[in-house]
Amino acid sequence: MTYFSYRWLVSILQPNHSANDNSAALVTTTLHSTEPSSAPSLKISHSLPDIKEELQKQVHCKKTAPTRQATLPSVPTRHQTFQRQLHICDVPFEICNKATRESPSVGEIKPELYKKDLGRKASTESNSTLEEDGEHGKPCGRIHFTLRYDQDIEGLVVRVLQARDLPVKDFTGSSDPYVKIYLLPDRKKKFQTRVHLKNLNPVFNETFVFGVGYNQLKSRMLQFSVYDFDRFSKHDLIGQVLVKSLAEVCDVTYEMEYIMDIMCAPQDKENLGELMLSLCYLPTAGRLTVTIMKARSLKAMDITGSSDPYVKVSLICQGKRIKKKKTTVKKSTLNPVYNEALVFDVPADNIEDVNLLIKVIDYDRVGANEMLGCCAIGNQCIGLGRDHWLKMLDTPRHPVAQWYPLVDIAPSFLDFSEQSPVKCISIR
Repeated sequence: MTYFSYRWLVSILQPNHSANDNSAALVTTTLHSTEPSSAPSLKISHSLPDIKEELQKQVHCKKTAPTRQATLPSVPTRHQTFQRQLHICDVPFEICNKATRESPSVGEIKPELYKKDLGRKASTESNSTLEEDGEHGKPCGRIHFTLRYDQDIEGLVVRVLQARDLPVKDFTGSSDPYVKIYLLPDRKKKFQTRVHLKNLNPVFNETFVFGVGYNQLKSRMLQFSVYDFDRFSKHDLIGQVLVKSLAEVCDVTYEMEYIMDIMCAPQDKENLGELMLSLCYLPTAGRLTVTIMKARSLKAMDITGSSDPYVKVSLICQGKRIKKKKTTVKKSTLNPVYNEALVFDVPADNIEDVNLLIKVIDYDRVGANEMLGCCAIGNQCIGLGRDHWLKMLDTPRHPVAQWYPLVDIAPSFLDFSEQSPVKCISIR
């Protein structure tokens, strides 16, 4: 019975199956005939990816991958901070109804007054060209020199004639003077006269030539430093003269003659002790390192006959305090040893305008801290502070150590503690 049922079902279903096969074949042939030959082949399984299309997508992704953008070297962030602090005004102020006033002509050098007279050989006596630096010291003698620019050799000809009324520096009641001449701000070239033993009015009559272009004289300064020679110890600085605006005070054809006051460095009224520190500048990295080494013979500020000293260093550029750092406090000592390095970021373009103000301060837990003494270092200073600064710039990447005698008053152009707030000015 089962066999006959099976045969009956097969006979019924077999004609439909063959008809369906024939219709499927016709459909496939019509599809192949109607579609163009460039059409893609049918996929066997929808679950498998099309290998050709995936390869094309990967190649397209590789071709369209963004190229790596090269970055140019930029200014370090620490130097950007220095420039930002330099251009920020410390105290906002306003000037109201300021009337225009003519600048006084007293003390100014006017070469046109000396031309066409005495064979265009000028002779003048001036208090000093350091009118703005008058607080550094008082006159301690005079120096007589001449200036002329020689176009044939392209050089500034400086002739040191003599010095007058120099102070006594030796126990014998005399001095052994000589003069060093610098052309600032290069510092690459300096000259020195001969030493004149036991003479307060030495006659040098020596000529020196600085190789410099005439167009560069406007931005150059000439510095005369008068020293007292000492065979067994450090030479004493008697005083200095700074001549600015060389293009206005020297002539191409004739020799201009001048007599100027020698401004002496301020002397210590009392012994406040000494501070030893070293300077080192890295031009490529723009990094200034001030190493506070030690101090000796400091002033006693406590009732116990001792002090708690620490050192604060302020970096000043173009009249603005950019940064300040300090050392640790040394308890109950008058001869502290620090050996601490304070690092400042100073770009090479601004190193000429930088000055340092170093203060030794006694720490007090209860009351206000008191200053034991201070010293100044920089291109605008006079005496030991300038010489040390120039020596540091002459020997980059090498530390230069120096002892500094402490004074009780800082230069006014570097001390910001006593400056009064700026108010509105009204001139009627």
